[in-house]
Amino acid sequence: MGCLFCNIIEGKIPSKKIFENDRVFAFEDINPQAPVHALVVHKTHTKNLDELTPENSHIMGDLFMGVKEVARIRGIDAAGYRVIINNGTAGGQVIWHLHVHVMGGKPAMGPMIIP
Repeated sequence: MGCLFCNIIEGKIPSKKIFENDRVFAFEDINPQAPVHALVVHKTHTKNLDELTPENSHIMGDLFMGVKEVARIRGIDAAGYRVIINNGTAGGQVIWHLHVHVMGGKPAMGPMIIP
């Protein structure tokens, strides 16, 4: 079956798409932790931040422009929102395709990490 997010990008697995361009795909998280909880993934499969190089560093710019677009579309850009990247096992990454969580829609998102 391959990479879950690659299959979502290719339309093999359904998702609730929020935004797409030629470089990124953004969709609603299936287990939202906030009123707005989206994932932004690059169409180039990259396992995690450790696979970034000077040659593919544009991936981060593409992802963050996608984050900005998702925030605008979902109406959380003015109030603010949280952006999270889980990197590696200890960082909480469970899908091995670099992705950015965009979370918002609350007056305050709470603490960064709950002890």
